[in-house]
Amino acid sequence: MRKVVVTGLGAVTPVGNSIEETWASLCAGKSGIAQISGFDASGYKVKIAGEVKDFDVTKWIDKKDARKMARFTRFAAAASAMALEDAGLSKNDMDGELGERTGIVLGVGIGGFEVLESSMAKYFQVAPDRVPPLSIPMLIPNEAPGNVSMLFNIRGPSMALATACSSGTDALGTALDQIRSGRIDVCLAGGAESTVTGYGISAFSVLQTLASSFNDEPEKASRPFDKRREGFVMGEGSAVLILEEEEHAKARGARIYAEFAGYGASSDAYHITSPNPDGSGGALAITKALKDADLKPEAVDYYNAHGTSTPINDPSETAMIKKAFGSHAYKLKISSTKSMTGHCLGAAGAIEAAVCVKAIQDGFFPPTINLDEPDLEHGCDLDYVPNTGVKGEINCAASGSLGFGGHNGVVIFTKYKN
Repeated sequence: MRKVVVTGLGAVTPVGNSIEETWASLCAGKSGIAQISGFDASGYKVKIAGEVKDFDVTKWIDKKDARKMARFTRFAAAASAMALEDAGLSKNDMDGELGERTGIVLGVGIGGFEVLESSMAKYFQVAPDRVPPLSIPMLIPNEAPGNVSMLFNIRGPSMALATACSSGTDALGTALDQIRSGRIDVCLAGGAESTVTGYGISAFSVLQTLASSFNDEPEKASRPFDKRREGFVMGEGSAVLILEEEEHAKARGARIYAEFAGYGASSDAYHITSPNPDGSGGALAITKALKDADLKPEAVDYYNAHGTSTPINDPSETAMIKKAFGSHAYKLKISSTKSMTGHCLGAAGAIEAAVCVKAIQDGFFPPTINLDEPDLEHGCDLDYVPNTGVKGEINCAASGSLGFGGHNGVVIFTKYKN
């Protein structure tokens, strides 16, 4: 089987506009959650989110191109540009066969919410024929990979994948399969999302999934596995990983961050929004990923949890980890970096996969902040690296994502051995 390695990383998140800034913030336990600034949320029950701050996409792409993109696509374009640069690749490299042997797979849970809102306002409040002409091209999920392909002359398969909050993880798994199969040699894989809008906050709020009691203390709102948790905090952003066939990467002298060792996916077949409380669906995804990577549970040193900070998710995910890892679950270091970024939906799995790669590289377990009192009553009794990150050798790291509809995805990375 063709080995797949990671040769580049790019990210735009609520805690940083690069992978370096994001990683440094997470290691320091810095929260990116604050009062919403993108719209007037004074009349909303939920007034906080993990927004991307001080973002200027024109550092990476032309202003003319950016005007034709929704916010989530701008994030994807910037993260892709960073990742390509980090991997030592450029648009010029894509002129020949490499451009045909490079693909794009991006997870997008929803798409251009702000475009939909503004277009519908014109439709209802002005006239049907006053809808902006680029409304559809800007709001549909596939426009993220579509625009990235045009920006960087990438002519291999380009696709968007939507499995709700598992989208970014499943996009990585799909890219892994594409490279292993020999269809492509390189892939830009990850996710992008931006749903911090009036409609987005309202729609998730009425589902009673968002934290609403911490409007005056936003940095404390996301508290996975803690007794006081009450819901997730909306986040936004993008992360893109450059995945590459090992021999192809070595031939061009690329720096290799880690090996992408395995992927597993499953469905709960249980409920449209809630995970199965017994964790069986997610456990199956972990077991499949371990089998795909040809690893035993004991090989995993770090697990980046989905860890949304909702009353239902955290006990269910803990049960899932125990079911899949057995007694090793109590030896694992587990953390939810959503405690700092919020839940970035379709981008979450990609951001957290990049975190796993950095954790392996630097030998550091990032913390779960706001974990003041673990919810032992509901079984949350594992080592979630509470509040302060710790150093330690990491040879194998895994990340799991659970999406509305019962989608479960798990990816595994290992320290690269030449």
